[in-house]
Amino acid sequence: MQLNNKEIRRIFEKYKQSFIEMEHYDKTREILWARKRIDITLQQRVIKKLKEMSGRTGKPVSRIIEEAILAKSQKV
Repeated sequence: MQLNNKEIRRIFEKYKQSFIEMEHYDKTREILWARKRIDITLQQRVIKKLKEMSGRTGKPVSRIIEEAILAKSQKV
């Protein structure tokens, strides 16, 4: 199957973030799509709220924090 420029652009726009991450990997050999453990310090009441949210949604606390950070960074 041969692709024309319009189809190539559509595919690139649809998977733009994946192409950016693969290009970064090619340059640095650093995997951006892997998960990495870090230690953070939070107030006890924040931890309690995160655990409550985790219980309601069934998502791990780390995923809740990650989604909140990504949502906030996309607004900026």
